[in-house]
Amino acid sequence: MYVETLLAEKDGQIWSISPDATVYEALVLMDQKNIGALLVMQGEQLIGILSERDYARKIIIKGKSSKETLVKEVMTTEVCYVDKKTKTDECLAIMSDKRIRHLPVYENNQLIGLISIGDVVKSIISEQEIVIDDLFNYIHGIYYTPHQAQQS
Repeated sequence: MYVETLLAEKDGQIWSISPDATVYEALVLMDQKNIGALLVMQGEQLIGILSERDYARKIIIKGKSSKETLVKEVMTTEVCYVDKKTKTDECLAIMSDKRIRHLPVYENNQLIGLISIGDVVKSIISEQEIVIDDLFNYIHGIYYTPHQAQQS
């Protein structure tokens, strides 16, 4: 499966915040939207990402105030991204290697979406279930012709 398929299954909304917003404002937005990260945008340009991990490690542990600290002070600036034609197993490898949970998606140098590790894992599990069903049917001699599949 490819990233473009994952994006087609999502609502298409990209949640972002300004680097000059407070971390508290970012947390409120993440809570309202039930998401774990926000893209940090300056106009149309992606300049970072702010995740729950950034909050935990750069605000809580350091004893900073989320109401006084700006997003640009704690955001992750090295953002990995993928193209919509990237395969989901490649995304999982990137996320595992870089220890990240979110990947922005680009097409022709334009941001078109954001996928999470949950999106990727769910799609890989779905693919594996299809393969398992096909193998089960093969082992048990259950074959479907295109005509039979249409009648089902």
